[in-house]
Amino acid sequence: MKPATIHHLNSGLILLSCLVAFYIPFELFLFSYAILGPLHYLTEIGWLHKKNYFTKGKYDFVFLSLTCVILVYWTYKPPKDFGLTADIILFSLLSCIAFVFMKDWLYRFVIIGMTFVCVGLLNNLPMYYVWVAVFLPTIIHVFIFTWAFMLYGVLKERSIPGLISVFTLILCTFLILFFQPSSLNYEVSEYTQKSYVRFGDLNANLINFLGIDKLTSMKQIFTHNAGFVIMRFIAFAYTYHYLNWFSKTSVIKWHLVPKKVLMGTLLLWLISVALYVYDYNLGMKVLFFLSFLHVFLEFPLNIVSFTGIGKEIIALGKR
Repeated sequence: MKPATIHHLNSGLILLSCLVAFYIPFELFLFSYAILGPLHYLTEIGWLHKKNYFTKGKYDFVFLSLTCVILVYWTYKPPKDFGLTADIILFSLLSCIAFVFMKDWLYRFVIIGMTFVCVGLLNNLPMYYVWVAVFLPTIIHVFIFTWAFMLYGVLKERSIPGLISVFTLILCTFLILFFQPSSLNYEVSEYTQKSYVRFGDLNANLINFLGIDKLTSMKQIFTHNAGFVIMRFIAFAYTYHYLNWFSKTSVIKWHLVPKKVLMGTLLLWLISVALYVYDYNLGMKVLFFLSFLHVFLEFPLNIVSFTGIGKEIIALGKR
């Protein structure tokens, strides 16, 4: 498939995700998270492994995997220490600066030490927990990092169709947030509410951050227009995040793995989907580690994307 065709396909997928999100946002999210999500985690981790996780060291992924294990342990260990959860996430992200740019462990230890200090200084800031523990592994990961990955590729290719897809993503986001129809007669079923309840903090914090409304109870995210607006954005961001990955299969070539690995991936995916079908909340609990692991292992790629954007913009300015 030609690059221009892939970009046009992506623009179409952005528009499709936006359209469906307007009418059935909660249902779209639950479908995408359960069906597309696990296959994305599994295939991306395999692809990142082939790329050595975009780091200088051969075993840097072990560090990120261990920090993810610690995160999961602290998340489920009573009493839950939410502040430590945010610290672990930010520490892992900032440590990747050393892994991406440095091979000498002396310099790496210096950067990691500075990361400790940086986390200690930042964790008293207002909204620290919300930005790092709530937004970073969710909406920042699926929306901001996806947009950056797209923009980096477009700048390298100097692609007009690619630039159109990048701006289509922004346009649809503004449309979702500012065009707020209240006459769609949308009701959220009890099953959908029970299945989504674990994500409620994300919705509530986004509503408060954007100043759309003042919620008096978590139940209002399923009944008020502000809840529907934010859910459209979340469903749109997650759905396109997954679709973007699969639409670029011919470019990324994540499927080019040994047959046994591919069959094992498909088997694990089918088991994951079966868990969600049997009990959605059980599926989320079982796959919680895998979902966070792919976020942590992608941190080096996120740093590469943003530094690549900076380099490409500088290069354009010199032309």
